[in-house]
Amino acid sequence: MVINSFGFLLFFLVVFLVYFAPGISQRKTWQNIWLLLASYFFYGFVDWRMLPFLLCITIVFYLLGSAIKRANGKSNYRAASGWKTLGVVLGVGVLVYFKYLDFFAGSVASFLNAIGVHVSWSTLNIVLPVGLSFFIFKLISYVLEIHREKIEPAENFIEFATYIAFFPTMLSGPIDRPNTFLPQLRKNHSFNFNQAIDGCQQILWGIFTKMVIADNLALFTGEVWRDYDLQSPGRLVMTILLSPVQVYADFDGYSNMAIGVGKILGFSITKNFDHPLLARNVSEYWRRWHISLTKWITDYVFMPLNIRFRNLAKLGIFIAITVNLVVIGLWHGANWTYAVFGLFHSILFIPLILSGSLSKNKKLKESKRGFPLLTDLSGMVLTYIIIGLGHVIFFSRDIPSFIGFFKTLGTFSFKVHDFFVISVPTLIFTVLLFVLEWITRKREFVLQRPSKDYSRGIGMILIKSLAIAVIIALFGNYNAGAFIYFQF
Repeated sequence: MVINSFGFLLFFLVVFLVYFAPGISQRKTWQNIWLLLASYFFYGFVDWRMLPFLLCITIVFYLLGSAIKRANGKSNYRAASGWKTLGVVLGVGVLVYFKYLDFFAGSVASFLNAIGVHVSWSTLNIVLPVGLSFFIFKLISYVLEIHREKIEPAENFIEFATYIAFFPTMLSGPIDRPNTFLPQLRKNHSFNFNQAIDGCQQILWGIFTKMVIADNLALFTGEVWRDYDLQSPGRLVMTILLSPVQVYADFDGYSNMAIGVGKILGFSITKNFDHPLLARNVSEYWRRWHISLTKWITDYVFMPLNIRFRNLAKLGIFIAITVNLVVIGLWHGANWTYAVFGLFHSILFIPLILSGSLSKNKKLKESKRGFPLLTDLSGMVLTYIIIGLGHVIFFSRDIPSFIGFFKTLGTFSFKVHDFFVISVPTLIFTVLLFVLEWITRKREFVLQRPSKDYSRGIGMILIKSLAIAVIIALFGNYNAGAFIYFQF
């Protein structure tokens, strides 16, 4: 039941009607219970086998949070630290077991066989829980923030379980922090017309970028990633150029839909993207891309490492960044290509570190005619190409595959027709996305109105929404697969 399906529409309609029904909307406890039941139904619909696991691990971390709070209250900081460490180890252990155990064991077996020590290894066929990487990070941040005394534990289990399983963000984020989300569960939510209109527009924009841009581009890029060795160099070049916008339109599309659903229910969900296509260097790109993940890793991995290695000056910064990006890479799955992907991006930080411009964040400026300045535009183009090259590593099956990709690219046997691989409507809408990203760069999403006064211009809102709905109906790809980040 993907979020842009008819099944989800029916599911959400029932959730909405009950959530704001008289007698329930006035009581936060009943609203939270209903949200929890809906979230567990949603998760069970996707994979019912993992519902007991989700419930059990939620109970464990709820108890850990309470234990840390009690120990802090008694000034028994050693015990509090022990409970916190147990939570982190348990969370990381769950990730290692479900996502990486077969991978690491297989890697060790391959290494031993390569040096003459013959071993056999059969995979355990471990079932990976859907959304594991997202809700485990929620659980870990919960115990860490309680240990740091930044938040109070959840008032009751229903509240905490609803935070962990909140259905709009359960499968692909954004990764909300307990600091910002739990307080929203501690009050009842009344229907807000303006917020609901804003949410509907954000959902509509997400459906547009997903179905009209991402899914149509995926018809081409997906074929190349599956069989790169059967493709011509020209098609490989086009894949490098198309993949950044395709991945962005897909993932940002889901994030916009999730945030929009949350808005309709009265929740403010963490912003996940800040116009990454406008990034002028890799540092700026990572500040704009998958913000809820990169900020999570930065706060809990990079900052402690940066403090630990501060005596090493610029070398210490580079080490911390490298570990940070390799962790981000491996978060996506059990494959050495993800680690190399992180290492590739960390190397790109070296010029920024040496020049002292790592933390500089100059505002984008426009010319008198409204275009980006030449220096900014050149940085955007170069960064975009670099991101596309990184995707070759990211989407390759293994390390020999991406090496083979570049070998094929190096034959330079280009044909003109290889560069005309997508339909004219898809090309137009892709170019339009770049233009709108620039024009609306100060907004949360393209259709967001600069003014929150929806009593004026409601007709224009309806016209724009109807136009986009017609475009989706005419040009949307209805046969595409799931969102890219469902697999992570």
